[in-house]
Amino acid sequence: MICMKHFPIVVAVMTAALAPTPVSAQSINLTGIYKCVRMCQGNLPAYITQNGTELNLLTEAGQPSRAWPDWYWPATRIWIDAFNQSAVYSPDGMLIQFDNGTIWQRDLGPVPPPPRSRR
Repeated sequence: MICMKHFPIVVAVMTAALAPTPVSAQSINLTGIYKCVRMCQGNLPAYITQNGTELNLLTEAGQPSRAWPDWYWPATRIWIDAFNQSAVYSPDGMLIQFDNGTIWQRDLGPVPPPPRSRR
């Protein structure tokens, strides 16, 4: 039984425990260049620039949009305002799949050649 004298403390602790924290929000930086690999609208590279929890997207069709962590799934999804849809991203940030079926893969550039051995 909670004493009324301790009730405000219990409420404060419960409120703090249930409040969203930066750790529970988006935990990966999605900044980078992406290549559309499925259901593409164009053939340009796609770009994401992340500043805190806000993201700026430029699609493979050259369409800019703003995005942010999805309200219901902030650690795994983003909401893209201009397209009125969300997208799920992989834990390592290498793949982003949009609700309409479009998939972006992070473009890390060409694979460097193997090191030459010196004799």
